Amino acid sequence: MSTPSSRTLRNRLIRLRNLRQAQAQEAHQADPSQTLSPGFNGRWTRRQWAQASLMATMVALIGAIVPGFSSVLEPVDGQARVQTQTMSLKLPPLSLIRRQGNPGDSWQSVTVKRGASLRHMFTTLGVSEDDLKRVLAHPGVKEAIGYVTPQAQLSVDLPVGGKLRAVRYLREDGQRVQLDLVDGKVRETVVKRDVDVRTVVLSGKVGRSLFRSARKQGLTSVHLDQLTDEMFKYDIDFDSDLDDDDRFSVVVDQMWVDGELENTGPVLAAAFTVDGKLHTAFRHYRNGKPEYFTSDGRPLKKNFIRMPIPYARLSSSFGARRHPVLGRMRMHKGVDYAAGTGTPIQAAGDARVQFVGWQGGYGKTVVLDHGRGTTTLYGHMSRFGSIRQGQRVAQGTIIGYVGSTGMSTGPHLHYEFRINGVHRNPLSVTLPPPEPLRGPELASFRAETQRAMTKIRTVENIVFPAGMEPIQVAAADKPGAAKKKG
Repeated sequence: MSTPSSRTLRNRLIRLRNLRQAQAQEAHQADPSQTLSPGFNGRWTRRQWAQASLMATMVALIGAIVPGFSSVLEPVDGQARVQTQTMSLKLPPLSLIRRQGNPGDSWQSVTVKRGASLRHMFTTLGVSEDDLKRVLAHPGVKEAIGYVTPQAQLSVDLPVGGKLRAVRYLREDGQRVQLDLVDGKVRETVVKRDVDVRTVVLSGKVGRSLFRSARKQGLTSVHLDQLTDEMFKYDIDFDSDLDDDDRFSVVVDQMWVDGELENTGPVLAAAFTVDGKLHTAFRHYRNGKPEYFTSDGRPLKKNFIRMPIPYARLSSSFGARRHPVLGRMRMHKGVDYAAGTGTPIQAAGDARVQFVGWQGGYGKTVVLDHGRGTTTLYGHMSRFGSIRQGQRVAQGTIIGYVGSTGMSTGPHLHYEFRINGVHRNPLSVTLPPPEPLRGPELASFRAETQRAMTKIRTVENIVFPAGMEPIQVAAADKPGAAKKKG
C-alpha cells in the first residue's frame, strides 16, 4: 500500500482546519452568550478604564451645569416679572388737500405687465366699468393705449376708495396727454414736457471688446451698426485692426424729457484712432438724404461693394478655367463666392432691378443696372429677395439668397461686373469714386465738422490721460488728399 504524498497531506490538514473553524462559527451564532469577544478576556485594560473615567466625569459636569442655567432663567424670588404694554399712536392728520380729495393729489404710475390689457389693469385698480368705457370712447385713446405694452408710460389719479379722476399717457409723438373725468365727461389736455436736447461726446477705449466698451458709454447696437457698417467699413477692419489701446469718440444728440433720458439720436460725427491714425466721419444731408463724409467732404460710402456677401470665401477667380460641369476650358467671366445655402446676397450699389428670373446656366439670376453703362449679375440663387423688375434698390439691399441652381456643383454666388457690356474682374476693376461735396455746400460742411472736432478734442483731453502719443491724421482725412487721388 502506497503512502500519500506531502501535497495530499497538506490539503487534508487545510480542509480539517477549515471544517473546525466553520463548526466554531456555527456554535457561536447558535449561542453567542457563551463566547466572549476575542478582544476581551474578562478584565479591563488601562485604556478602557481611562475612557470609562472620562465619560463619568463628563456626565457629572453636565448634571451640575444644566440645573444652574435653568435657575438663571427663572425669575428671582420676590421680584415681579417684566410686564409689557401696547400703546396705539395716532398718525399725522392728512393735509387739507388730501382730505378734500382735490384732483392731482393721488397720482400713481401703473406697472404694465406683459400681455395685459387696459381693461384688466383698470379692473385690478378698482376702476368702474362706466369710467373705463368713457376713457376708451374718447377719440384716439383706444388706438393709443387700448393694448398696452411694458414700454408704455401710464399714470392714473385714483384716490383711496374713490373714483377715477384722470388718466395720463404718452402718445407716439412724444406728447403726454391727460384725460380728466369731470361731470361724467372726458376732457383732454396736453401736458407740457420739459424737453432738453443735448449734443454730447461719448469717448472710450476699445479694450477687449468694442461692443462692450461702446455699450458702457451709452451707445446702442444701432449706433455700433452705423459705425461698423456705414461709416468705417471701408477703412477699418473691425475684426483684426483694433487693439486694446485704440480709442473712439462719438457725437450724438440726447433727448432728455422731464430730467430723464428719453432717447439718443443717430451718430452725428465719430473719430476712431487706430494705431495712432485718426479716422473721422461726419453726418451730412445731401439731396435730402443723410450720408457720412470725411473731413474734406468725400463720401465714406463707396459706389460699389466688392463682396456682395460679407465674409464669404473666394472659390473661383476671374479668367480662363476648366468648367466644373462641362469639363472643358471656358472663360469664367466673373468670380465665385462659396457660402451656405440661404446666405443673404446684397446689392453691390444703388441700382434699378433690370432682370429677376431664370437665366440658362446661371439658374435663378438678378441683374442690376447702376447707370452709366455699369451692370452687375448675381447667379445660382436659391430664391429671390423682396424685389421686382424696375424697382430701385439701395446699396446693401438683400436681393436674394445663395443657392446652387443652374449649372452648379455646390452652393455659391456667381458675381459678374460689366461696363458697357464688357466683363471686368470685380476684384481689380477701378471703381468710379463717389461724388464729393463742392462749392458752398463744402464750405458749410467744413464749418460743421470744425465745431464737431473741437468738441471731440475737448472731451478726449479730459477723458484720456495726458502724455499719450500724438495722433497722426490719416491720409484720408488730410486736406487735399482727394486732389492727389483725383
